[in-house]
Amino acid sequence: MRASSAVLGALVVTALATGCAGVRPPDLFIVQRSGPGGQLTLLVDEQGGLHCDGGRAPKLSDPQLIQARALQEELATPSAEHLSLAPRPGSVFSYRVHDEAGSVSFADNSSAQPKVLRNLALFVLQVAQQNCHLPSGR
Repeated sequence: MRASSAVLGALVVTALATGCAGVRPPDLFIVQRSGPGGQLTLLVDEQGGLHCDGGRAPKLSDPQLIQARALQEELATPSAEHLSLAPRPGSVFSYRVHDEAGSVSFADNSSAQPKVLRNLALFVLQVAQQNCHLPSGR
């Protein structure tokens, strides 16, 4: 009886460790930014979880999470339309955003950018520096 209690206890601990910890909130979006210093990949989830280049980073602050959710909502139409804006000469950064609706690609100086794309670029810059602790040039 003691052996089966020990096995049952081990199963409960394993289930709690893998089951609860294994549940991941849905992603809001993933952004890939290319430019000087290489590529940066940011994954933002519904609860403010953040991954920078595949590694876990400190959670977004409440204002940052509100901003990320607003960006996701504003990206719905361009993403569903798979908006792709070409870079102009002199472009420094290029972006590709994926969310549940689709994807968007643009450059920092693409013509006819909707405001949401400029806001997204600023969000990526701020999160990269504040949360991912990347240098300003990356």
